[in-house]
Amino acid sequence: MRARVVLAVLAFLVIPTTQGEAQQRAAPPATDVTAAEIDAVYRTIGSSIDQQIKIADVGHGHVGVGVLYRGAIEDLGDTPAGLVHTEVSEIYYMLSGGGTLVTGGTTTVLGYLPADNRAVTELIGPSYQATSQGGFARQISEGDVVVIPAGLFHAWTNVPDHVTYLSMRLDPDRTLPAGYIHPVLESNED
Repeated sequence: MRARVVLAVLAFLVIPTTQGEAQQRAAPPATDVTAAEIDAVYRTIGSSIDQQIKIADVGHGHVGVGVLYRGAIEDLGDTPAGLVHTEVSEIYYMLSGGGTLVTGGTTTVLGYLPADNRAVTELIGPSYQATSQGGFARQISEGDVVVIPAGLFHAWTNVPDHVTYLSMRLDPDRTLPAGYIHPVLESNED
């Protein structure tokens, strides 16, 4: 059921705004991301917390699908430190585990990620590190879906054991490279 919700949200966000617009250009092909592909890429995470699986051209933007894993994070009660993606929105679908996710609030910019950083070029687009005061904290667990618009601060502040989730990345400005396929999947296609 939750997967249908994610797909419905994605469809709503990427469908052309007018019937005429849809008739003027051919739709790009569908892009599948199978459970086996998610698992294969997940197994490559290692010390990274984020791996992009595929990035698709959806006509008037790009959509990336990534898998993320975070181990235990102790809540120290400090000001949350996290990220803001300036051009890419994310939809999280929680696969396992859970924790406290903080979004929004009044942010203080700590520093922009370099333009040639892999996170910027392949995962999340232009982004900066920030702290936030007065954000909204909520418990997130397996099966939950969270929509994080571009420009919104987000950070995990307490993860008792782990959290594993998919991130669908909506990229209307086409900053992420369409056609990207994780290298472990490309090696399987030979």
